[in-house]
Amino acid sequence: MREPQFWWRKPGVAAALLSPLAAGYGAIAAGRMARSGVAAALPVICVGNFTLGGSGKTPTAIAVARMLIAAGLQPALLSRGYGGRLPGPVQVDPRRHRAFEVGDEALLLARVAPAIVARDRVAGAQAAQAAGANVIVMDDGLQNPSLIKSFTIAVVDGRRGIGNGRVFPAGPLRAPLAAQLAKTDVLLMVGENSGAADLLAAAAARGLPVFHGRLQPDRAAVAALAGRKVLAFAGIGDPQKFFATAATAGLSAPVCKTFADHHPYTGEEAAWLIMQAEHDGLELLTTEKDRARMGGEPQLAALASRAHVLPVTLAVEDEAGLRERVLAAARR
Repeated sequence: MREPQFWWRKPGVAAALLSPLAAGYGAIAAGRMARSGVAAALPVICVGNFTLGGSGKTPTAIAVARMLIAAGLQPALLSRGYGGRLPGPVQVDPRRHRAFEVGDEALLLARVAPAIVARDRVAGAQAAQAAGANVIVMDDGLQNPSLIKSFTIAVVDGRRGIGNGRVFPAGPLRAPLAAQLAKTDVLLMVGENSGAADLLAAAAARGLPVFHGRLQPDRAAVAALAGRKVLAFAGIGDPQKFFATAATAGLSAPVCKTFADHHPYTGEEAAWLIMQAEHDGLELLTTEKDRARMGGEPQLAALASRAHVLPVTLAVEDEAGLRERVLAAARR
């Protein structure tokens, strides 16, 4: 699905026309969030977001898992495996599983710690415990009431904020903001805060702590492309964030091609990207998630071998403060 542009502008005619549908959807979503969940045998640290689309959840989940590992804990990362066909519970094996089975995000998570894909989060938590974990990091799930969370981090793209502030389909919110804030322990603003003034005010009114972070591109990947121009392409929640990260790192991208979130590339698209890059004298550049979806696909082997990847990691300004809260929840 390609998100409509009116989601990220002030409410207009389109949002007004969809308001009745949004009211119904929001009421159902809020009611679902209010349900009682199951208490897992392990602490559950949830990394979620308020809106549809990308905000930086996966880099945040990875950063949280690394905090826990550094403290001597054994986290397991729990994902619903969006874009994959396996319902789970299944422990992800990057050497065996492919994106169409477990989703691109789970393949990245499994590089850091044991990753469990499960549409049934309660069964996934049980599988995480069986795998030897003593704490769960749940990638996404703020709106899912099935598991009781020990601690919830809501990740927000500071540039886009919550858009027009309306609930789907009139806007990007997954549920009414008040219902989501009530389930949140801290906000993590990623990037500049130019579009998040209203959200910051709402968080301040509730006394929610706000942390600030940024996505840092891998220095070696940037150095490998120094002095060369690229054709950047991405099929993630917010491709513009990826293009902006590349530009901030000093990479020149005369051509940027966007695809829908979790887009499964075809052989024809791969051939076009290669041909376009060769015609314009450009290097190909993409995201780790996009590269993960190419693995094991013969028709994408040429694109996978030619495309440079720009990995990013999350850097938090008050990392010690966030770590303290995460570890307190994990050891509770």
